[in-house]
Amino acid sequence: MISALLCLAALLSCSREDAPPVEDGGRDGDEAVYHEMIVLGQQLEDPYSVEHVKAALARLYPTKAGRVDVEATHIYARFLPEDDEQLEELIGQGLELSDHPFDYQILREGDYYHDPAVDGERITWQYAVVGKDFVFPEDIRCEVLDRCYIPDSDATRAPDIDWDAVEREAFRLTGNEEMLLPETRGSSVHPEGRITIVDDKVDGGKPFGVAGVRVMTNVFVKFSSTYTDRDGYYKISKKYSARPRYRLVFTNSKKFNIGVNKVLVPASVSTLGKGDPSGMDVTVTADSERKLFCRCVVNNAVYDYITRCGETDMDLPAPPSDLRLWILQKMNASSAVMLHHGALIDDGVLGEYLGGLGWLVKLFAPDITVGVEDHGDYASIYASTVHELSHATHYSRVGNAYWNKYIEYISLSFLKTAGETYGDGSGSLAGYCEVGEMWAYYMESKLYAERYGGSMPPFGTSWWFYPQIFRYLDERGFSRAELFAALTSGVTSREALQNKLLELYPARSSTIQSVFSRYAK
Repeated sequence: MISALLCLAALLSCSREDAPPVEDGGRDGDEAVYHEMIVLGQQLEDPYSVEHVKAALARLYPTKAGRVDVEATHIYARFLPEDDEQLEELIGQGLELSDHPFDYQILREGDYYHDPAVDGERITWQYAVVGKDFVFPEDIRCEVLDRCYIPDSDATRAPDIDWDAVEREAFRLTGNEEMLLPETRGSSVHPEGRITIVDDKVDGGKPFGVAGVRVMTNVFVKFSSTYTDRDGYYKISKKYSARPRYRLVFTNSKKFNIGVNKVLVPASVSTLGKGDPSGMDVTVTADSERKLFCRCVVNNAVYDYITRCGETDMDLPAPPSDLRLWILQKMNASSAVMLHHGALIDDGVLGEYLGGLGWLVKLFAPDITVGVEDHGDYASIYASTVHELSHATHYSRVGNAYWNKYIEYISLSFLKTAGETYGDGSGSLAGYCEVGEMWAYYMESKLYAERYGGSMPPFGTSWWFYPQIFRYLDERGFSRAELFAALTSGVTSREALQNKLLELYPARSSTIQSVFSRYAK
């Protein structure tokens, strides 16, 4: 299905996955981190199993152990969804799913895993740690792997027991003592740190935060996650005595997700390797692992754009919530196909073709694709991303019926001209493309100039449509919000745009007529 959706994204676009290892960005700096498939080693004894916690308690408190009831606080389980609908059911229950087990040695870190016992075309086993009272779905294959006691849980604990010491003793009894760091043997700590990125064209290359991204940590079945703040700072709620694994999950606090990983998952994962329990600081640059860099740039571009859509700044509608973005490393063109939100599916030709599978495409398919093959720096990825986000704002106003006609023109032009995205402006639907691209190229130029300084670059000004019209009006005092107010569902051509602007702003009719006359067909 991934290959089919990639072909679709290529067709509807409006303009080497393999990477070498990179050094762990954590404070230890002693591991190579890869970004392909995880390589597992032997199964390990989980120190958080109830039986091992009981044994550790008995070893440290032989006279008290019999009076302290150690009951499972969590269940370690795995699920094998038959299809994407069952996977969505698990996600809908709030489970933090992982495609690899937590109680195995990891010989080589990576971003994903597929169980060799599961056919490569099927969804692999999904592992999760759930509460002790979790009600397992009857229609999804599942296995309980272990019952665990996790000291940081909400379970009532005996006040005269040092549970940190019990936890460390459980590590020793299970042969995992080498995972404990000497400086943390006295107490466990909350990991905290900062995830930053460098844009060499901004603020002299000073690192700034990767905003709203999810930081996930775990040691065996002891899981915790949080989102970074706008400046990239995070603090994990659980405490650790052993070195946790750190990963960035590209689901954002602003309610958007960035995929694709080589498997159908809502959000991509970039592993950072093991780090100190006190926390990990990571600075991402253009020289970092390619996918990690691109994901962080797109993450920040979307976060900033959504933040700026408020009334006190751009005063524009934000893109739809639950926005899905794909980053395509082997393509240059980008698109705002809005498939996840139903464009071409709910009331389009593609929906008729898909029949009962429309829900599946909407579940995993992108709203926005960002092609980054020749984009080597932050600025070029940023420009492509905000262009497509501007389309998504336009989509928020006009909806699927309008968008289907716009995409139909783009796709037909692509086919008729052997890859020329915008065609020559002929045909009954050309006006949809004209208005949409005028707006997106104007916004791309405007936002680029606001980020990097100087005058607005001439993005899109060589095409048959004229973003220069919006630029001209902008220079003469029209705000973005005022210009966008004219982009209603009935504005499907340059002429209709002119008439709408004249209707909205009759007092400025001379300015409006002047610029449209300048760029008359």
